[in-house]
Amino acid sequence: MGITRLLSNAMARVSTVRYYQLVLVIAAALAVVAFYSFGSDRQNFSSTTKRIKETHASHNANMNDGDLSSDTNAKQRGSKAASVGEAGRTNTDSINAGTAEEQRPRYFHALMMFTKVDTSQALQQKFQVAMRSMLKHARFEDGEVLTLHFVSDEPSREIGEKMLEDLLQGATFRCEVSFHNVKVLTEKLFPIVEAMQKHFSAGSGTYYSDAIFFLSVAMHRIMPAEIKRIVQLDLDLKYRTNIRELFEQFNQFPAGAVIGIAREMQPVYRHTFWAYRRENPDSKVGDPPPGGSPGFNSGVMLLDLEAMRRSEPYNQLLEPRSVSRLADKYRFQGHLGDQDFFTMIGMEHPSLFHVLDCAWNRQLCTWWKDHGYGDVFQLYYHCQGPVKIYHGNCNTPIPDD
Repeated sequence: MGITRLLSNAMARVSTVRYYQLVLVIAAALAVVAFYSFGSDRQNFSSTTKRIKETHASHNANMNDGDLSSDTNAKQRGSKAASVGEAGRTNTDSINAGTAEEQRPRYFHALMMFTKVDTSQALQQKFQVAMRSMLKHARFEDGEVLTLHFVSDEPSREIGEKMLEDLLQGATFRCEVSFHNVKVLTEKLFPIVEAMQKHFSAGSGTYYSDAIFFLSVAMHRIMPAEIKRIVQLDLDLKYRTNIRELFEQFNQFPAGAVIGIAREMQPVYRHTFWAYRRENPDSKVGDPPPGGSPGFNSGVMLLDLEAMRRSEPYNQLLEPRSVSRLADKYRFQGHLGDQDFFTMIGMEHPSLFHVLDCAWNRQLCTWWKDHGYGDVFQLYYHCQGPVKIYHGNCNTPIPDD
């Protein structure tokens, strides 16, 4: 009996020890599971959320993929660019450590018309000259992005995308590309510019398709509010300096100015305003610089969209009654779209414009020299100083470098 009792007590003690050991093992196992299941998940959730929030904040603040239409595709190029993606999507893998403010890029927006390019070898060649020269001279800092917007029909878009695959290969800075459907834009523009088309379009009627040639006039009503400035450029340009310097001209705008644009370098508007000039022989309308008002050329334009939205005088001038009143006053009938509109309102409201130096839009066309204005042509055509951008208007050859 004594021995049996002693064995029984010993086994009870062993069972108790094993029980506590088992409890400790189970507790330890649960702690490990809890650490990896909850602690690790919490860490991943927090870091992922932070990246998404920073990316979303950067996207919303800059609207680098700001739509002109619902049919937009953005592509990013360059050695410092994020990977290719659809418009509105940000590649979070390219987000580096740091604050959202430090990561927020600065965007430089430029827009070009790119229609009917698929059927024109001449336009394709001009586009290649423009893009190669732009990229050759362009310099942007880390954190800066050049966003190129192309207003295009579908066939031209297809060929444009193929050309850009090659042209942007050597970009040393971040570059994004967006194509915008010309039909969608025309639908948005037509109600705004319909009344002015009869005054500034070829022919005597109002043509629906002509509305796109007034895009710059109403750009501030089409672009999202997050995009505050944009440069509109013709395809027949050749760049001889860093395009980033052109954007710096926005800082030179005087108070009240909404558009930066160079003077017309031919006596185009001396001719267009002939009736008004005959009735007002002392007027400077259509006279050459520096004392005259030769009108504007729209090959290179800086559009301060934010200022355009705020400007009551400018928006009043878009009203049909205002357009008709000025067209009647100046006996104006043009055919050059937005350029005619800006020229006409510039005669009445010059403070709305910052006049670019001729070096930023060195026009080469000499058509009017041989069509009745040879005696005064050089007064308009003269441009002193080094050329920054050549403009081969009316199919004029551009000098080689």
